Amino acid sequence: MSLNADPEFWEDARKHLTRYGPSFEPVIIERAEGSFVYDADGTKILDFTSGQMSAVLGHGHPDIVSTVDDQMERVAHLFSGMLSRPVVSLAARLAGLAPGLDRVQLLTTGAEANEAALRLAKLVTGKFEVVAFAQSWHGMTGAAASATYSAGRKGYGPAAVGSFAIPAPNSYRPRFTHADGTIDWQGELDDAFALVDQQSTGNLAAFIAEPILSSGGVLELPNGYLAALKKKCEERGMLLILDEAQTGVGRTGTMFAFQRDGVTPDILTLSKTLGAGLPLAAVMTTTAIEQQAFDKGYLFYTTHTSDPLPAAVGLTVLDVVDRDRLTEKARIRGALLEEGLRSLQQRYDCIGDVRGRGLLLGLEIVEDRHLKTPGYETGARIMDEAMTRGMSMNIVKLPGMGGVFRIAPPLTVSEDEIALGLDILAASFEASVPRRSR
Repeated sequence: MSLNADPEFWEDARKHLTRYGPSFEPVIIERAEGSFVYDADGTKILDFTSGQMSAVLGHGHPDIVSTVDDQMERVAHLFSGMLSRPVVSLAARLAGLAPGLDRVQLLTTGAEANEAALRLAKLVTGKFEVVAFAQSWHGMTGAAASATYSAGRKGYGPAAVGSFAIPAPNSYRPRFTHADGTIDWQGELDDAFALVDQQSTGNLAAFIAEPILSSGGVLELPNGYLAALKKKCEERGMLLILDEAQTGVGRTGTMFAFQRDGVTPDILTLSKTLGAGLPLAAVMTTTAIEQQAFDKGYLFYTTHTSDPLPAAVGLTVLDVVDRDRLTEKARIRGALLEEGLRSLQQRYDCIGDVRGRGLLLGLEIVEDRHLKTPGYETGARIMDEAMTRGMSMNIVKLPGMGGVFRIAPPLTVSEDEIALGLDILAASFEASVPRRSR
């Protein structure tokens, strides 16, 4: 009998774990190393989502292990009013990577960082209305949940007053088009803000956005969109907050995704990738905004603000990304992975679209390529087949879209591991759907 079938383990899990979202995989993970996790039978499972989209250096990276061991012996946690060298060093290091965003607060999760960013924006502007994309995910707490529209809206009572949403541009399923059928994102953005202006009470504080909406189906903002969005914010006295939980720290082929567009946000939040799987987040902003917030009595004081242990880990993450040229490798390996996915698209009609940047790619599954009929069930079959063959992938299901695979292996992934992943994916498609008709 498989050790994954341990009856006592699953009985305890059924009786004592709160079911918080996704269904649990029917395996027991005992350890992880590099791009793989290992179940109770010792089976290798290729992790093509980097844990919770976070383990950018893979699992158990030796530099991270060494840093954790060393820092635990020194100091792991402090009173939040005390400072340590890793905290100040990481703040300075981040400021050097994002010129203009010179002030840094270190926190734990993406939701917490977005809470702080929104609180900061409201205090500085003296306003309270927040706009986000209708496909967004910014966290499950308070203001962050109020700005999250891709899931979790129903059953929890009213959202924060002044919460507005606009559609994210979707080049595969455009709402506004030019005469040639391509997306007219500027027209869509103008229309969306005209509606926001009609609904606003004159208290627009911030727009919070992901440069690539990951949980929203790996929707990449087109070239030029961020600059146009920043202009809309400036015209209304709003601050632009960019949430780079999943796109930051090299994953898209630049250190931060916004750098491709030459647009610096007023506030930047980092999380997931910064800690490489450990709870570390950062809120970065300008000296001027920080000064205004300080003058107005800014308060965001949590138990693990400025903890030394995760800060030391963050420094090591940046060291490894720089030393091993992982940002460049994300571009190279991402192009290799995208080429393989597009090759699969030529073979299977159910692959409607391949999109994304670097090592954050999306594969949209449809039932009919011409009608773009959502293919949730087909995607679920492919995902299950992949798991049985030794690869973990994540599929997003959203209204009006097909099932979208979020493919985000570690930045340390090898070419051989990409080839293995593509082979498993091909076999999973072969077992689940017919090949493209000739």
